[in-house]
Amino acid sequence: MFLDLLRRRNPGFLDAIAALHREGALPANTYAIDLDAVGRNATAFVEATGRLGLRPFAMTKQLGRNPDVSRVLAASGITHAVGVDLQCAIAAASGGLRIGHLGHLVQIPRHEADTAAALEPLYWTVFNETKAREAGAAALRRGRVQDVLLRVVQEGDRFYTGHEGGFPLEQIVAAADLVDGIPGVRFAGITTFPATLFDAGSGTAGATPNRSTLTEAVRLLETAGRIDIEVNAPGTTSISVLEALAEAGATQVEPGHGLTGTTPAHAVSDLVEEPAIAYVSEVSHLWNDRAYVFGGGLYVDPVLGDVATSAIVVPADGSAAHVAELDALPVEMPAPEAIDYYATIPLHGRTDVAVGDTVIFGFRPQVFVTRASTAAVSGIGTGAHRVEGIWAADGSAPLTLPNS
Repeated sequence: MFLDLLRRRNPGFLDAIAALHREGALPANTYAIDLDAVGRNATAFVEATGRLGLRPFAMTKQLGRNPDVSRVLAASGITHAVGVDLQCAIAAASGGLRIGHLGHLVQIPRHEADTAAALEPLYWTVFNETKAREAGAAALRRGRVQDVLLRVVQEGDRFYTGHEGGFPLEQIVAAADLVDGIPGVRFAGITTFPATLFDAGSGTAGATPNRSTLTEAVRLLETAGRIDIEVNAPGTTSISVLEALAEAGATQVEPGHGLTGTTPAHAVSDLVEEPAIAYVSEVSHLWNDRAYVFGGGLYVDPVLGDVATSAIVVPADGSAAHVAELDALPVEMPAPEAIDYYATIPLHGRTDVAVGDTVIFGFRPQVFVTRASTAAVSGIGTGAHRVEGIWAADGSAPLTLPNS
């Protein structure tokens, strides 16, 4: 789905990354990111959130916490990141973003609370009293008081399996009072995930029951006399859903795939954000009428269900003028339980695919769970495109050979 989107809306990016791979500047098993497009997407987010009174925190796990992207996000006005876990927060901070939110989705392990506190996050989500006390003690050791968000839940809310936890809605006022009685922390607001989900039937992103839970929690807290309640409402965040989130009372949003134009809604509609990421690989060898393609980053986010994967094979001799004009070929992906050393492309007798050819995929990524690299590419469409740097999936510099 996203390969077709790239071919239609960002063909110059495909031409550039094919050329960079052919020249040796872009290695196989690398997610290429259109840095300028991400910058434009971020600027659009900043303009929209500013108009609606929302604060954006960037979720960078899905693009490998690429520091070059982080730099552009900060320059565009998204200065803070959300860490899906502590490792994510550390990587984002190392890449140049300040930490706006941590502890959600993944709570902070008790012996790592001091590490989390050292990041001085704006907000820290806790699911229970024990975690609130750990956060408070760590904050006090830093000489500060930490604003915390409480995950609020009620019967009927939707969570991905393994994501459950939080404070029951009917106890949210008492929980806020409890937190305010713990040294080192103060109640700041509430959160959930997901507040928005894509519905394949309608082809749109809409509210989950969780969003209503947030709205009801605010009502209960305001009735109890609380004001200035932060409402963190992440999930399937594109500019197209911001107005609805603001109307529901959200104050914080966390764009991730929205910054690269790869939310599920982007697969079916042309939204404001431009598609800005592709997976680049290479034909390793041919065997039994199949082209074997290097893997390592072949994790396709399953949010859209069991969707077929395709790729474009670009001749290594540079004979293809425009990548978008080439056929997309069906790919046999490795089974989910297998290590993705290779994907295979059935050739059906065709002889125009050779070892060393560039292979470009377009799918919704989660780079941080892979062995892939990332590379931000600038200057698309200017005739002077270049790779800003090569980074490992955790945002660190990958290993290089002594003579490189």
